[in-house]
Amino acid sequence: MTATLEKAIIYPDSDGQPMADNTKQFRWIVLIKENLDAFFADEEAVFVAGDLLWYPVEGRPDIRVAPDVLVAFGRPKGDRGSYRQWQENQVAPQVVFEILSPGNTTKEMSRKLLFYNHYGVEEYYIYDPDHNELTGLIRTEGELTPVEEIDNWVSPRLGIKFERTPSTLNLYDGENNLFLSPLELRQKLTQEKVRADQEKVRADQERARADQERARAERLAEQLKALGVDPVE
Repeated sequence: MTATLEKAIIYPDSDGQPMADNTKQFRWIVLIKENLDAFFADEEAVFVAGDLLWYPVEGRPDIRVAPDVLVAFGRPKGDRGSYRQWQENQVAPQVVFEILSPGNTTKEMSRKLLFYNHYGVEEYYIYDPDHNELTGLIRTEGELTPVEEIDNWVSPRLGIKFERTPSTLNLYDGENNLFLSPLELRQKLTQEKVRADQEKVRADQERARADQERARAERLAEQLKALGVDPVE
């Protein structure tokens, strides 16, 4: 494509739609995106994004979708206005997540499935937090096909485990750390600081008692020496 034509085509960074329809959906998007970011923080060639428009075809700004969360292995970290696949060495996001809200229609989700299937997504996860329903699809023989046993499923690409409880979905990273929200992480750090402070107080008290015992023993030894008794014997 010529530089002139490239400049003439506009690839919007926004589709005019909100990132989430409600607070619950937003919390789940942030939970997944931020925990994946943290888990792959030391891997420079893993790009994670939330609600980022993906344009798979150069010259076709009408062909696009904004997954709630996408993960592209083999692509560098960094800010982007959109994910333009031809500028990403033609690497399609391998993993995408969608968090359902009451506003999602069957037609919309069917369209997304067709899009992800056609443009090379390897793993596609759909979670409905209102009904605690999880669906996973994995590319098999060129097609995205449902994962039959999704409970305790481990993503081949991400290494994360999906564990459904009667009320919610728990996600664990490859080191078996539970995905935590920013609030839960802050609370955990606060609790750990409190425990560390308590341990320090206990250690200081133990040292003080040990010092007192040592001083008491030294005074007793001096008293025995004053009486002509060798405390060592």
